[in-house]
Amino acid sequence: MLEDIRKDAEVRMQNSLDALSSNFNKIRTGRAHPSLLDGIKVEYYGADTPLNQMANVNVEDARTLSLTAWDKSMIPEIERAIMKSDLGLNPATAGEVIRIPMPPLTEETRKGYIKQARSEAEAARVSVRNARRDAMGMLKELVKDKEISEDEERRGQDQVQKLTDGFIARVEEMLTGKEADLLEI
Repeated sequence: MLEDIRKDAEVRMQNSLDALSSNFNKIRTGRAHPSLLDGIKVEYYGADTPLNQMANVNVEDARTLSLTAWDKSMIPEIERAIMKSDLGLNPATAGEVIRIPMPPLTEETRKGYIKQARSEAEAARVSVRNARRDAMGMLKELVKDKEISEDEERRGQDQVQKLTDGFIARVEEMLTGKEADLLEI
């Protein structure tokens, strides 16, 4: 029973970390990376379709992405979707290939992205703490229903707290890495 609660909390905390990683990938650094375009959706026959399902995204060089659309008639739509996204990118079409140069980050945009990364990390910390709170609540319920002893509750709380501390530390590592990426010129 205690193990089930701990595993459930661990799964929820890992999901928080995965979401943070996904959100960090959407924050643009100075380098070109295909995951940057993961959040972009293109209108395709009446349905919003993820860009990576409509085109092949490659890194041409350190500061340029290239897209090759599978349906050539969708090139103008893809270009429009990239421009409408809040990434600040200006695609250039050359025949059947869309090239997306990454503009260099200014000091001001770097600070804005760092602020965004910190808020994403704080949201992940809150999510991890919520998983801890729920697990602790379940342990208290088990004690109240006399299904486990207070010693077992304390042992369970210690396990959940150690788990929480580990996940919070991983959030901090991820944030430090992202900040270093953003500050790199």
